Amino acid sequence: MTKTSFTIDAMHCGACTGRVERVLMGVPGVQQASANLMARTASVEFDAPATPANLVAALDAAGYPATMGTARLDIEGMTCASCTGRVERALNALPGVTTATVNLATQSAQVDYVEGTLAPRDLAEAVTAAGYPARVKDQGDTPAPVAQRQAAEASHLKRQFLIALALSLPVFALAMGAHLIPGLHHLIAATIGERTSWWIQMGLTTLVLAFPGRMFLRIGIPALVRGAPEMNSLVALGSLAAFVFSALVTIAPELIPASARGVYFEAAATIVTLILLGRWLEARAKGRAGEAISRLIGLQPKTARVQTPNGVEERPISALTTGDILLLAPGERVALDGVITEGAGHINESMLTGEPIPLSKSEGDKITGGTINGEAALSYRVTATGGDTVLARIIAMVEQAQGAKLPVQALVDRVTRVFVPAVMVLSLSTFAIWLLAGMGFTHAFVAAISVMIIACPCAMGLATPVSILVGTGRGAELGLLFRRGDALQRLAEVTIIGFDKTGTLTQGKPALSDLLPLADLSETQILALAAGAEARSEHPLARAILDAAAARDIPHAPVKRVKALAGMGLRAQAEGAMLWLGNTQAMAQAGADIAPFAAQAEALAAKGRTPVWMALDDKPVALMALSDPIKPEARAAIDALHRAGVQVAMVTGDTRATAQAVADTLGIDQVEAEVLPDGKRAAIDRLRAHGPVAFVGDGINDAPALAAADVGLAIGTGTDVAIEAAQVVLMGGDPQGVARALTLSRAVMANIKQNLFWAFAYNVALIPVAMGVLVPFGGPGLSPMLAAGAMAFSSVFVVSNALRLRRAAR
Repeated sequence: MTKTSFTIDAMHCGACTGRVERVLMGVPGVQQASANLMARTASVEFDAPATPANLVAALDAAGYPATMGTARLDIEGMTCASCTGRVERALNALPGVTTATVNLATQSAQVDYVEGTLAPRDLAEAVTAAGYPARVKDQGDTPAPVAQRQAAEASHLKRQFLIALALSLPVFALAMGAHLIPGLHHLIAATIGERTSWWIQMGLTTLVLAFPGRMFLRIGIPALVRGAPEMNSLVALGSLAAFVFSALVTIAPELIPASARGVYFEAAATIVTLILLGRWLEARAKGRAGEAISRLIGLQPKTARVQTPNGVEERPISALTTGDILLLAPGERVALDGVITEGAGHINESMLTGEPIPLSKSEGDKITGGTINGEAALSYRVTATGGDTVLARIIAMVEQAQGAKLPVQALVDRVTRVFVPAVMVLSLSTFAIWLLAGMGFTHAFVAAISVMIIACPCAMGLATPVSILVGTGRGAELGLLFRRGDALQRLAEVTIIGFDKTGTLTQGKPALSDLLPLADLSETQILALAAGAEARSEHPLARAILDAAAARDIPHAPVKRVKALAGMGLRAQAEGAMLWLGNTQAMAQAGADIAPFAAQAEALAAKGRTPVWMALDDKPVALMALSDPIKPEARAAIDALHRAGVQVAMVTGDTRATAQAVADTLGIDQVEAEVLPDGKRAAIDRLRAHGPVAFVGDGINDAPALAAADVGLAIGTGTDVAIEAAQVVLMGGDPQGVARALTLSRAVMANIKQNLFWAFAYNVALIPVAMGVLVPFGGPGLSPMLAAGAMAFSSVFVVSNALRLRRAAR
C-alpha cells in the first residue's frame, strides 16, 4: 500500500471535496481517498495499477489540478544506460513523482512532482541512496554548462589514465614481452625469475586497481551488492576476477591445478587503463558537444560601466538592477537587456538570430544582452537582469531541451534494463560451456572475462542524449531554440507545414494603399474616424491606419465604447452613429449591404491587398486596402521546404482572394483563408489529414494553432504568448529558419538512428565473438585487453558521430 497527498488549490466548497474524493476513488487501485477543504489537500492510499501520474491525470480531467513542482538535479557517477534507468526507477518509486527524465550526456535529471508530497531534497536523497550522488540545482545557480562539467571530468580522467598507463606498461612488458620479443622470456627467467616477475606484476596491478581503477570498484561493487549491476560492475568484476585468480597463482600456486597456473595481471591492468582512456576521450568529446551553451554563457560581459550621480562606475553584472543607466562603447558587448536612452547605431544580433546583418537602433529601441555594439557610443536603461534576460532564458530553454528524452529512447530503456544482468549470465554461461567442452579452465576463464568487458551499455545510453545535446546546441547557434527536446523528433516527421501570413510570411507592417469613399464622407473624415477607433488596438492593421492619419496630420475623431470583434474588426460609438470597421463578416454583423462594391474589393484582393470596410450604422461609407509587403526571404523558404519534400499551407484570416494572391506569388500548395482565431485549431485538424503538421506563427491569435499542431514554431520577433505556445522558437524573423529547423531535426534523428544501430550492432556482433561463438571451435575468441579496447572505442564512436551535427543545417 502506498500513501501520498496532493495540494489542490481549486477546491472551494464541500461539493468540491466530494467530487475530488469520487474522482480519486474512481481510479483503479485506489483504496481510500480523503479531501480536506481547509488544507486544500487530498490524501490517497493506493496499490497498482494506480500511480501518482494517473491520479494527477484524473484530477486534471475533473478540473481539480494538483499543484505541481519541477526540480532539476545534478547527478554524479552515471556512466551508462543502466545507470540512467536505475536513477529513473529510484525517482519514479517515490510517491508524488509523476515523471522523471534522466539524461546521461548532461548528467542531470528533471523531475515533475506533486507539491506537498515531496521536497526537492527528497529527490536528491533518493538518487544518492541509489548510489549516485545528487544535488538539487537551484534556480538561482550560475549555469554550469555540460562543457564545463565535462572539461573538469576530462581533466580528472586524463590524470587517472596517465597514472594507470605508467603502472600498466611494465606489467604489459613483463607479461606480453615474451610473446612479442624473441628471447625476452628466457632473459626474465635467467635474471629475476618468473615468480619474481609475477610478484612485480601483482604489485603494480594492485596500485592500478587501488588508485586509478578505484572508481570502477567504488561504484560497481556496491551496485552489484544492491542487486542492480551496471557498466562499472562489469568492469570491476572482469578486472577483479583476473586479478584475484592471478594473485592466487602467485601467492598460493598449490591451490590451482598445474595446467591452469597462468597469470592475467596484464589483463586486469590493461582493462582499467583502456577503459579510462575511452572515458577520457568520451568526456572530451562530450565537452565539445556542449560548447554551444558555453559560448552563449560566455557572451555576457562580467562588468559594465554605470552612470551614477557621482560619475561613471564599473560594477559587476550581478550588482546591477533594473533602471540602471549603462554606457556602451563602440564594439563592446551589451551587458544586459535594455532600452536605448541616448545615441543611435547598429547592433549585431547574430548570436540571437543567426542573421549576420547588424540592425539599426536608436532611442527607445530594445537591445539584448550579449549582442555586439557597432561603431557608435550608446547609453541604455537596464530592463532585465539575472534569469529574466533573453540570454538567460535562451540558455534555460536549450538546457531543458537537452535534458529531454525522445520517444525513440523507449526501446533503449527496455533493453538496458536487463542488459547488464543478461551479460553477466552470458559470461557465466560462457565459462561453463567452454569448461564442459573440455577446453580447460584458462580458455573458459579468459572468454568469460572478455564477455563482461566487451559489453557496452554506455554506447546505448549515449546514442540519443548526446545527439540531442549537439543538435540543440547547433540550433542555438543558428537562432533555432527547441524549447522541448521531443520537438526534434516530431518536426522531422511532419509532412505539411502551415504558415500564418501577417508577420510570418509578410513584413507585419501593413501600410494603407487605397482609400475609396463610398458615401458623402471625405478621405479626411474617414481617416479621422478610423484612427479614432483604432487608437487603442494593437493589431498590425490598426497601426497602418494610424500611420496614414499621422502622415496627413489628421486628428483622431472622438469615439467611445470601442469593442474588438474577434477575427472581424471592431465597432465603436461615433458622432451619434455606430461605427463598424473590419472585414465582410463585420459588415454582415452591421447589416451593411456591400454587394454593389464587391467587384472593387475583389480587384484589390487580387493584387494581394487586404480590403477593410467602414460602415456607419448599416451604411457602407468607405473601402480601404492595406498592403503588407512579402518578406524577401519568404519565397526561398517555401522553395527550400518543397525541396525537402514537405507541403506548405497558409492559414490566415484574410479574404480568400488576398490570401490566394500571396500564395500564388510564393508557390504555396494549400490556402486556409478567412479563418477566425478560434477556427485556426480546426484548420490545423484539416491539414492533419495530409499527415503530421507543423504551424508557424507570431501573434497572440496564432497561439491556439501553435499549441494544436504536432509542432509549433514561433517567430521570435512575435509576441510572448505565441512563443510560450510553441515548441520551437525562431529567434529571427526570417522564415528560412523553418527550413533550417526541419533540416536540423532530420539530421539529428538520422544521427540518433546511426548511433543506435552502432550501439546495438556492436553488442550483438562482438559479445558472441568474445564468447568464442563466431570463431572456429577451440579458437581463442577475444582477449580481455582487446575487449576493453573495443568497448572504449564504441562509446567514443557514438559521441564522435554526434559531433558531426555541429556542421548541420548550414
